[in-house]
Amino acid sequence: MTASSPGRLRAPRGVVAAAVVGLLLSGCVPGGADTGTATAPPEAIGEVPQNLREFYEQEVTWEECEDGFTCANVEVPLDYNDPGRESIEIAAVRLESSGDAQGSLLVNPGGPGVSGYDLVQLGSQKFSGLLRQSYDLVGFDPRGVQRSAPVECLTDEERDKAREETFPPDATDAEALEILEADSAEFAQLCAERTGEVLAYVDTVSATKDLDILRALVGDEKLNYMGFSYGTMLGATYAGLFPEKVGRFVLDGAMDPSLSAAEITEGQVRGFDAALRSYVADCQTSSECPLPGDVEEGVAVVDELFESVEESPMTANDGRLVTVGTLFQGFVYPLYESKSWPALTGALTRVLQGDPSDILRIADLSAGREQDGTYSNNSSAAFTAINCLDYPMSAEPAEMDQQAAELEKLSPVFGEYLSYGAVSCENWPHKPVHEPAPVSAPGAPPILVIGTTGDPATPYEWSVALAEQLESAVHVTWEGEGHTAYGRAGSCIDNIVDGFLVEGTMPDDGARC
Repeated sequence: MTASSPGRLRAPRGVVAAAVVGLLLSGCVPGGADTGTATAPPEAIGEVPQNLREFYEQEVTWEECEDGFTCANVEVPLDYNDPGRESIEIAAVRLESSGDAQGSLLVNPGGPGVSGYDLVQLGSQKFSGLLRQSYDLVGFDPRGVQRSAPVECLTDEERDKAREETFPPDATDAEALEILEADSAEFAQLCAERTGEVLAYVDTVSATKDLDILRALVGDEKLNYMGFSYGTMLGATYAGLFPEKVGRFVLDGAMDPSLSAAEITEGQVRGFDAALRSYVADCQTSSECPLPGDVEEGVAVVDELFESVEESPMTANDGRLVTVGTLFQGFVYPLYESKSWPALTGALTRVLQGDPSDILRIADLSAGREQDGTYSNNSSAAFTAINCLDYPMSAEPAEMDQQAAELEKLSPVFGEYLSYGAVSCENWPHKPVHEPAPVSAPGAPPILVIGTTGDPATPYEWSVALAEQLESAVHVTWEGEGHTAYGRAGSCIDNIVDGFLVEGTMPDDGARC
């Protein structure tokens, strides 16, 4: 396939052209539950606009939900430009500290579109015992996500069907683009019909303002926050809007707020191509690796596999069709976590032998599909809705063709499957409400920014850029593979983060682990 070939448009029609954040959640260790109603103390509310005061002064009921957690729904304005018109609810869950809490630590795992509620309820062991002893952990679903006025687009059956769709093998470039545009327009229409008015208000700035209301209602004058991946965008935006309310902030797997959607895609294509090569090199140290020869020969085998499945989709043991999009999703997801590479090797071995069932299971895990065919989250729909509001994009065919050719040069294996993403927003019912811009947050206290050298989804350079933009940032590097660092990089990173969040001890700028 040449750089100018329309074959790039044969990427699966249901695939969003950006990487889905893969945070592997573990079982939880619940603490005690403090139930009852609460209001924000006056010192936590501080000075807020009069038309928002009722939201900061609301009475919140924390109820025991399960296994020692307490849960609440917090009312926030639908539209911050007209707060009195209508409100929505943000779902939050709290794990009480096992010791004397020094406040709450609000956390967000990324996405956009991933559930912070689930991060706390299902993945609290990601956080150290010291953190769980020192803080109440509070997770929340940002607006548009899962339990918080969720974006709703496709039924479970429709999601299954979309993941199995492919372009006709004889489609020309123009025909394939027309099909993609029609599918995207239909998807946008369904989202508008099934979600309603909230679809226009799920942007990151609005979610950040919700975060400030949550801060006050947990009783904290300053926000203590830990964000991963897109969660760093949420945190950086907060620091830009409310620098005087920043407490102890950790931004891990940082995004660069100044980048355009096209620049983000380019960075991720570079990142995933590098991760592919690191994986292949690691795989080839094992006698179980199905990729022969050196790294380039191993990458060529992967490329040939993708080409083959693109031309002739496979069938899994359960009878479901495995398109090249599903293969892409199942292959890329383990690249977020180097500990998952052996599982990828096993699935790759079997798909090369003609059985794609394991790669399908990994893709299902990434998509949130349960064994009974239901989907446990709305991450893909929320991802599209939030990005279409946050990023202006050009769906001009000539521009997309040029970018697709450039992306395929950067990564002959992955580039074509991350192309033409702007089509997703071309017919979106609501126009973008923001432009990418650097964030400096003058007056904010020190903010800890962490980058991982082998991070495929939020490349290391983005963390450096964010640290340079934030006036008070301190940058720390983990020399490792995979997405984000805390909870998976070992004691060096964990001790730095815990020392800062618990004791306020900031490492030297430029520290490396």
